[in-house]
Amino acid sequence: MSETDATTQRRTVSWVVALSAIALVFDGYDLVVYGTVLPTLLADPGQLGTITPSQGGALGSYALVGVLVGALAAGGLGDRIGRRRIMLINLVWFSIGMGLTALTQSVTAFGLGRFVTGIGVGALVATVGAMVAEFAPPGRRNRLNAIVYSGVPAGGVLAALLALVLTDTIGWRGLFWIGALPIVLVLPLAVVKLPESPKWLASRGRIDQGEPARVGFPALATRTLAWPTLLLGLMSFAGLLLTYGLNTWLPKIMADNGYGKGYSLTFLLVLNLGAIVGGMAASLWADRAGAKRVVATTFVLAAGTLALLPLSLPLGVLLLAVAVAGVGTIGTQVLIYGLVSNYYPTRARAAGVAWCAGFGRLGGIVGPVIGGVLVGAGLGGTTAFYIFAAIAAAAAAVTLLVPGSRQAEDEAPVVASAAGSPHPA
Repeated sequence: MSETDATTQRRTVSWVVALSAIALVFDGYDLVVYGTVLPTLLADPGQLGTITPSQGGALGSYALVGVLVGALAAGGLGDRIGRRRIMLINLVWFSIGMGLTALTQSVTAFGLGRFVTGIGVGALVATVGAMVAEFAPPGRRNRLNAIVYSGVPAGGVLAALLALVLTDTIGWRGLFWIGALPIVLVLPLAVVKLPESPKWLASRGRIDQGEPARVGFPALATRTLAWPTLLLGLMSFAGLLLTYGLNTWLPKIMADNGYGKGYSLTFLLVLNLGAIVGGMAASLWADRAGAKRVVATTFVLAAGTLALLPLSLPLGVLLLAVAVAGVGTIGTQVLIYGLVSNYYPTRARAAGVAWCAGFGRLGGIVGPVIGGVLVGAGLGGTTAFYIFAAIAAAAAAVTLLVPGSRQAEDEAPVVASAAGSPHPA
């Protein structure tokens, strides 16, 4: 590879990673901002009308249903029409959904806006992993995937902080308008700087010549991919169950254990910041030791720390345990996306990531429900933490069952210009 090509490749990878990470920051922002505005919507019928707590919970789930639809749709199309088109279309889709939600005047319209926005979120989450995996140099794939998918918890932190600072100034509608900014800030750069995946383009050339026989979701049903696809889906289900279960119920459970409301935001910030920092450190290890081993280890870490959280720990130790739990839950899900993105061949990569993002999102729905049922039954946070710990331990066992990847793709780097024209290095 010439020095010019090497420089071009580094620049292209940097743009792909940066744009993908920024897109997921806004995705994470969208998924958390609803929780920051929900108290206002519940307390003031003048905003959208009267909303009961059960309706509030249902409105929160509409976005997750949209994420499921968007992820599966992106998986079905991404391996056929390309990663770049999916990303550009859904940057627009997502932004318009956020803007329309900000304009809604009724509960029904608001719920529809959340569902529409969720479709864009799901499509982006399912696509960026395939995109980054196909540009990242060998030996840096888990690290770059961790950088990109850490955008989700980073967006959650951003939503919490902006809600604290700006709610009284711009109101809940203003917070949603902030979520619509990608169409102005990110899309123009993406149109110019985001190339199509060279590996996908090369794969399309082989498909046009009659090889391989199965592309996208049908490829996942082949003998070599069906069993690992099931296991990877279960891992993602557990990871997102723990992620959403803790993000939803950690403040309430800790309040029931004697901590005041002032600690609610602190616990959430520590959980997500721990996930970002710890997830990045774990991704460096994953590039050396293999992602499967690291994911199994972080699931075990989650099981141990979640079992400790109900104990009467000193505040400093408790915050450290919450941070480590963030690594083992949210951080583990980041690592799972990296493992999945690099597991599948190009012809099935978008479908594989979409399957894990979509099926895993069911876990994101189940997690808050488990916490709600236990809290509503008066069983308290101790039982919830122990159940979450058991799920993490079971997920570690499932992870160890995943067979090694059998894909035999050429790992030689391919150089692409910003316009997306590839040539061999």
